[in-house]
Order: sequence, then structure tokens, then C-alpha cells
Amino acid sequence: MEKYLKRTLLSAVSGAGILFAAACGGSDESGAEGEADGSADGEEQASEEGISYDDYPSTVKIGTASQGGTYYIYGGGIGSLLESELDITANVEVTGGPVHNMQLTNGKDQDIGLVTLGPGYEGVTGTGEWTEGNKMEDVRVTFPMYTTPFHWWSLEGSGVESIDDMDGMKVGVGPAGGTSGTYLPLIHDALELNIDPVQAGASDMVSQQMDGQLDVIGFAAGIPISAVSEVEAQRDINFFGIDGEQREKIIEEYPYFFEYTIPADTYNQLDEDLETIAMFNFGIVHKEANEEFVYDLVKAYHENQEKLMDTHSAAEEAEIEAILQNDVMPLHPGAIKFYEEEGIDLPEDVYPPEWEE
Repeated sequence: MEKYLKRTLLSAVSGAGILFAAACGGSDESGAEGEADGSADGEEQASEEGISYDDYPSTVKIGTASQGGTYYIYGGGIGSLLESELDITANVEVTGGPVHNMQLTNGKDQDIGLVTLGPGYEGVTGTGEWTEGNKMEDVRVTFPMYTTPFHWWSLEGSGVESIDDMDGMKVGVGPAGGTSGTYLPLIHDALELNIDPVQAGASDMVSQQMDGQLDVIGFAAGIPISAVSEVEAQRDINFFGIDGEQREKIIEEYPYFFEYTIPADTYNQLDEDLETIAMFNFGIVHKEANEEFVYDLVKAYHENQEKLMDTHSAAEEAEIEAILQNDVMPLHPGAIKFYEEEGIDLPEDVYPPEWEE
């Protein structure tokens, strides 16, 4: 996959407060602390009829991930944007993350989902173990977001300063169904590390680490991650990533990863650049989503990029051209219309069967 973006991004920490519109009568998950179980079948939480996409929506559900992670903050920014630009009320909901969002979107149980390209590709092709061979062929990409780097941290004095030091340790890997919870165990297994994985949301893992229940936390999200800032405000911590032969091995086995450098000063205690791996993120909808709405959504999204950056600095990467980071998942016709109007030469493989010129 062609990588046109420079694999670094500005790391100014965004303000702690976020604005988002929450619809009245939201789901039970909306106030949960990363408790959504992404390992569940998407249909278990879907209504029998699902969402109707015939009309232009007045209210939408946005599936994010656990509280304390970047998806939850970023989804709040999208919700605020929908409210201010399109007069649409958004219910920003806690979910299990990208895998869960693929299931919920394919099952018509949410309007917009946020995913990394790994689960997205595995979902539409049915190649991920979590899909059990079932293809989620009704999911469509709408807009690009940002890079999700993978990195780990331990408390100073723990004796853990590298990924090899984690062997035999109890490691928080993120919520089941999220990018972290899905791919960190695969990375650990590929490197033949004997890890005791703990699946939980970002905020829960921070509490466990501070209480001495976790040796290490590994996480994947747009940087800076608020949960990391929470820890380093109270304790000295060690950061580490993955590079060299170990990185080459992971990329060879899972080609949707790419090399990435987390810039020094992304966090207060990160004094030098950190080499690691990453995936890119995208917004998704169901293929039956109203075409006019999707066009307006994508247009408003790109025309208000600076507003999104006020919510989280990772949105700096959400340029129009970043849609080219995907060449394997189909786009929604409403999104295709916008990008073609902007002169983007989209890859042939992203045009869905329902596309009509």
C-alpha cells in the first residue's frame, strides 16, 4: 500500500475537555467504562430490524471504543461537528473498538463506526480469526482519520524497559474487540513472548497499573493518548516500542502494519523518538446509508479539519489525500462523489458493486 504521508505527526497535547452532542435515551454502553465486549457477535446487540437508512438522518449513533482512548475523544469531535454543521444530533457511544464497530455497522446497529485498517480489511474479506470466515461485505469507508501507533509503557522501577522484558509479565492489552485487544496478543505471540494478557479499557488499565495489578500496558490509539498522560502526571514511566528484526517480522506476517516513529515530546516523559509500528484509521458506514448524508458528512468533515484538531491533534493527518491510505476496503458512493469532485484518483479496488457513474 502506498504510504504518501510522513510517518510522524505533531504531538501537541489537546485540551482535556471535549465537546460532543449526546442524544437523549442513549444505549446502556454510553456511560460504561470500556465495558463493551467486542468479542460478542455484532447481532447480539443489534435490534431485529436495525437502523433504517432510507431518509436523511436527524440523529445518528457513532461507535467509538473505551473511555480514555482516542476513538472516544475523536468520536466526540465528529458528533460536535454533525451538530454544528449538519444540525444532526449524535449519540457518541462506548463500544469494544474497531472489531466491534465492524460488527455493529455491518449489522445495522450504528450509523458511523471508527476502525483501523487491519480489522477493516479482515472484516470485509473474512480473513481474521474473529470473523470465523464470515465476510462483512456491507461496510463502506467514508473518511480518513489518523495513524494509530502501537506502544507500551511500564512504571519506573518495574525492571521492564523493552518488549523482551515483558516475557512472563502481566500486560494490559486493551478491550476485547479493539485494535489493541485484537492485535497486541498476536504481536506478543509472533515474538514468542509468554504474556499474561488482561483485556480492559484504557482507563481501567491505568487504574490497575497504578494499583500494582499490571506490570505493563500496551495500547494502540492516535497520539497523544490521554490515558498515558494520566499515568505520567503521577508516576515516572518507561516507554518502548518495536523495531529492528522484530518489527520486520511483524510487518511480514501482518502487512497492514507499517513502520512508524512516535516523535519525542509526544508525552512529557518521552525524551527521544520512539520506533514502532502502526495502522491507519477510517470512518465507516453501512452500504445502505443515505448517499446525500454521507456526501455532506465527508464534505463537512474535511472542511472543518481545524475544528477536529481542537478536539484531538491526531486530526492533523485527516487530509483529503489521506483517503488513499486505503486501497482494499470499498468506499460509500457518497464519499466517492466527494473525493472525485476534489480530484482524487481513487484506486479501482475501492469502488463498490453498487457504484454507478
